[in-house]
Amino acid sequence: MSTGSTRSTEATDDVGDTQPLLRVEGLKVHYPIRSGLLLGRQVGAVKAVDGVDLEIPAGRTLGLVGESGCGKSTLGKAILRLTPVTEGRVEYDGTDVAALGGEALRRMRRHMQMVFQDPMASLNPRQSVETILTEPLRAHGISYDKQRRVRELLDLVGLPGSAAAKYPHEFSGGQRQRIGIARAVALEPRFVIADEPVSALDVSIQAQVLNLLEELQERLGLTYLVIAHDLAVVRHVSDEVAVMYLGGVVEQASSDDLYAAPRHPYTQALMSAVPVPDPEVEAKRQRIVLAGDLPSPADPPTGCRFHTRCPFRQETRCDDERPALRLVAPGHRVACHFAEEIAAGTVRPHEVTDQDVADAQR
Repeated sequence: MSTGSTRSTEATDDVGDTQPLLRVEGLKVHYPIRSGLLLGRQVGAVKAVDGVDLEIPAGRTLGLVGESGCGKSTLGKAILRLTPVTEGRVEYDGTDVAALGGEALRRMRRHMQMVFQDPMASLNPRQSVETILTEPLRAHGISYDKQRRVRELLDLVGLPGSAAAKYPHEFSGGQRQRIGIARAVALEPRFVIADEPVSALDVSIQAQVLNLLEELQERLGLTYLVIAHDLAVVRHVSDEVAVMYLGGVVEQASSDDLYAAPRHPYTQALMSAVPVPDPEVEAKRQRIVLAGDLPSPADPPTGCRFHTRCPFRQETRCDDERPALRLVAPGHRVACHFAEEIAAGTVRPHEVTDQDVADAQR
């Protein structure tokens, strides 16, 4: 699979002129930690998502990337209200999804669907493909010609009509994911979240599934949030990329800008871990190895969440003041107090040891 971006420059130039289909403001998802008799007393909270702001223009793709445990999948589930929202707004086409309930929420979900990471676990092994694809239509009370609609959906994802009578175990992983994608678009949604859509697939199949997602976006006018830990996958499909760390977004920019000139130290570390196909360049380039582990979201560091592992840490400000996600260049936002100084080279990095991490976490 190519690691180069396939998104055209023309497709991304006018992003700023397009009204956002999805707007997330101050979104928080906190899970209570309880203790005491019958676990009735709350003693803390796991801050899985802690104040996220995002906008996705209609017809565009936002890639969401970060290491395991940063809150990417929780954010995706919160947007669809598959997990409770603690605080904040999730505005879809002008409607606050976070405030909906009951029948209103059920109707809204027709327009917002998800493609799951594991194509086997997300499909009912006891149901035929025909039943799987028509279940969303039945659930929403939509009248349809069963055979015709199933053929249309299978054709959309490149599977033969004969697949309708088969069961999930009769397909390969890539074919199962195509069935999952067909189910996600069965209700003709405008917005789809793809949560690690190719991480369970062979590398040889990943590009095919990613190309299918792009084809469906163009054909159906879909808007995507693509969640992944693989930076090559995110670059391949995204117009814009947001980087998450410990429950918050630390950098967001167009795909080309972010990969060409990452501004946040965490993004720079992620980029340095991506292999370069040229052996000579790979042997000479600088690698940034982060010391320590990702801090616990139940006890995140004060100030900048990344300061315990940051090679540019300035103790007084970084330890005490959480940086806002702010504009540092046209279309490029970074949550770092010293983003401009780092880019200009006026702040020098220093080696971060495991002992430094332990001291910063005290």
